[in-house]
Amino acid sequence: MRRSLLPLGLMLALAACQPAPPPATTAPAPTDFIYAELDIADLQARMQAGELDSRKLTQAYLDRIAAVDKAGPQLNAVIELNPDALKEAALRDVERRANAVRGPLHGIPVLLKDNIDAVPMATSAGSLALKDFHPGQDAFLVRRLRDAGAVILGKANLSEWANFRSTHSTSGWSGRGGQTRNPYALDRNPCGSSSGSAVAVSANLVTISVGTETHGSILCPAAINGVVGLKPTVGLVSRQGILPISHSQDTAGPIARSVSDAALLLAALAGRDTADAATTQAAWNTTLDYSARLKPGALKGARIGVLRSKAAIHPDAAAALEGAIQVMREAGAIIVDTEIPTDGQWNEDELQLMLYEFKHGVERYLTERKAPLTTLTQLIGYNEQYRVSEMPFFGQELFEQANAKGGLGDAEYIAARSRARRLAGPEGIDAALKAQQLVALIAPTTGPAWLTDHKAGDHFPGAGYGAAAVAGYPSLTVPMGHSDGLPLGLVFIGPAWSEAQLIALGYDYEQRTRARKPPEYWPTLPPRTPRR
Repeated sequence: MRRSLLPLGLMLALAACQPAPPPATTAPAPTDFIYAELDIADLQARMQAGELDSRKLTQAYLDRIAAVDKAGPQLNAVIELNPDALKEAALRDVERRANAVRGPLHGIPVLLKDNIDAVPMATSAGSLALKDFHPGQDAFLVRRLRDAGAVILGKANLSEWANFRSTHSTSGWSGRGGQTRNPYALDRNPCGSSSGSAVAVSANLVTISVGTETHGSILCPAAINGVVGLKPTVGLVSRQGILPISHSQDTAGPIARSVSDAALLLAALAGRDTADAATTQAAWNTTLDYSARLKPGALKGARIGVLRSKAAIHPDAAAALEGAIQVMREAGAIIVDTEIPTDGQWNEDELQLMLYEFKHGVERYLTERKAPLTTLTQLIGYNEQYRVSEMPFFGQELFEQANAKGGLGDAEYIAARSRARRLAGPEGIDAALKAQQLVALIAPTTGPAWLTDHKAGDHFPGAGYGAAAVAGYPSLTVPMGHSDGLPLGLVFIGPAWSEAQLIALGYDYEQRTRARKPPEYWPTLPPRTPRR
């Protein structure tokens, strides 16, 4: 239920971040989609009442993808459709009629990032080298989604190799999928690497999607495309069947239009898997019901630390952050200024551990699944051979650096991994939380979307989520406001295994602000008008 009066904090944020008017000469794409902005609970209620079924919903999304993703503004978010999607949906409808509903995701279409194995589709990481590579079994998380009754709609485009090929890459571009476009302004970047996963949810091409993150690949595209993204603690969701970068930092996680949908999706994704040792840690709780934390009032009495230095990311992000702080104070939260004492000290170590772990992990994955190319040397050679299609804009410097590394027994790797995790975790996030008895940290997730620039690469403004990525701790981004019509996100960061706490805080904040605005697909934004 919407509040009749806006809180003071939200009014301040909106006043500071009013969107600029769109160009008057070009009409946007149609936005009259019958199921636009409906969440899982809405869709389930309609299916329970007999007003809707999964096959009809799946067909509607397929039609929407044809009209908006492939035609219309051509968002280029979906890289491949599941040829069995309608068949899967029909089977879920048969089960529903037999009173055999599997849970809240029953009959709900889901998109997967194209580095996650799902039969019968390819797993390419956006690379033409793997466009015909069809793994013979589902990733563990995909099996859990199917068991929960979800319909696998298809695969989402991504930054090629999850943005770990070049130091000058353009987010959202892949050789196989081309450039994914930001639905708020088509010439703006969608961020990455889960670009298509976030754009598809924002543009109502699907109900929910699954992204993956090593460092910001769920949080950044979710924030920049005006949706919710949740990066779980490493070990909550199995990585089996996912093309890896770093086993120290990789995780899959939900992208949704609401915190409640993200919570429902996370509950389906999470699970112990003997093929991923990280999921067998004792701290993991297999019975936690995240949806039970979706209640107003979580902010009352909560001590929350603001990472003030991250407000420098962008002036509008700083203004929106002040509005968010005021909203939380009005809700009864205790807001404390703080900083992560070791902020950024892990940067070089993080790069080294990723270079080592990528080479080891990707070659193991490709070999075990009998991919057409199984070594990093072969992938580098393929890109050189097909340079026109694979490297028209940027190279493969990270591939080459990783290929020069030794094994995981090297002293350089062992030391870098130990330092990075210690500096970001126990001496970073944990220290900041403990010093002032905080339950979570907040900051702007990142700044507004930048212009896509294939020649120069990304113009990344900075981020507030880095420590959580390196530590392997959870983080949640929720829409916070806008900058000239471009979304801004607020990130909540907590200690390991604190997903339930972050969901509760994020939900309470979301319900008080309702900051998400659906995209309108403008080709570009007009020049910024100076504020008085």
